[in-house]
Amino acid sequence: MAAERLQKILAQAGVASRRAAEELIRQGKVRVDGQVITELGTRVDPSRQTICCEGKPLTLAEEKIYLLLNKPVGYVTTASDPQGRPVVTTLVKHLTALRVFPVGRLDLDTEGALLLTNDGELAQRIQHPSFEVRKSYEAVVAGQPARDTIFRLEQGIELEGRRTWPARIRTLASTKKESRLEITIHEGRKRQVRKMFAAVGHPVLRLKRIAYGGLLLGGLPTGQARILDPRELARIFG
Repeated sequence: MAAERLQKILAQAGVASRRAAEELIRQGKVRVDGQVITELGTRVDPSRQTICCEGKPLTLAEEKIYLLLNKPVGYVTTASDPQGRPVVTTLVKHLTALRVFPVGRLDLDTEGALLLTNDGELAQRIQHPSFEVRKSYEAVVAGQPARDTIFRLEQGIELEGRRTWPARIRTLASTKKESRLEITIHEGRKRQVRKMFAAVGHPVLRLKRIAYGGLLLGGLPTGQARILDPRELARIFG
């Protein structure tokens, strides 16, 4: 096997997405032949060299698996948590013995559609802005946003020094007290939907991701997961 960049090998082995693998390297959690590697882009041949991540020897994942989980509130989207909070990977152990990781993140207090896989290349495609994978959410926000406020959010607003990309927003129900909206974006900034609505004076009360592209969460019960087939994966980019 030819030498490849270390972060690519970690992603192919199902350790994490390419972006998360780069962070593991920066943090000094990856060793090659016993030596800590912190330089991104280091080329390694896994057929000749011993790679360990967080103390565990690396084995290249041969079988790829893709899971859709309806994440409950209160779970963190990591493989482990130093604070001892419940992690999403525990909810899919009955479906596979392979090590999987979440694609992107959902906040502790956000529920809904979450992909888990051991395919680092697919995870990279889904998360990279150039592929413009849409993520749709159902948000319950305080108050009743005016039409011009919705228009501003759709066009993009300044958020932490950068303008958000255009969004699609549809009102599902509305009262003076709260409104239920569907919002579709293709950025992946941390807590972006919550920050957008907070910036215009309508903080999010509840938030649920309902789709990746054309892949819908549907009626999957909270806390349950299912294995995806190739046709469903294609809908993510549709």
